[in-house]
Amino acid sequence: MSEVGDPLYSKALLRLAADATGAGRLPAPQASATAANPACGDRVTVDIALADGRVTSLAHDTHACILTQASAAILAGAAPGMNRAELAVLESNIAAMLKAGAAPPLPAYTAFAAAAALPARHVCVLLPFQALRQALENTEPG
Repeated sequence: MSEVGDPLYSKALLRLAADATGAGRLPAPQASATAANPACGDRVTVDIALADGRVTSLAHDTHACILTQASAAILAGAAPGMNRAELAVLESNIAAMLKAGAAPPLPAYTAFAAAAALPARHVCVLLPFQALRQALENTEPG
């Protein structure tokens, strides 16, 4: 898979997935959630720890395509320090980047440029956010 052979799997995207920032599980998460894409079998579990309404750490156990792996790795690096509202804005900006060609909200997301032309792959990029949203909901009282 080279940039010439398949632009979807760029070197930058492959590098993000291989670096696997945040891969694994937190030893004592405050919340966890799993999201799956039944269309392809991708599955990602996100563990989070929070303090004062902000993510202090995020880990992911990802059994998925390169797009989901890379997206989870970027999210694991970006989420610490962010609150729910900031994470929602990040997710919304990524969806706009994929759907409407908006600018990437963080430089690392330029690696998904080729995925924008493939709407069926957008769910792969957004799957870690789905798990994160569910984990955040699991931290809400009653």
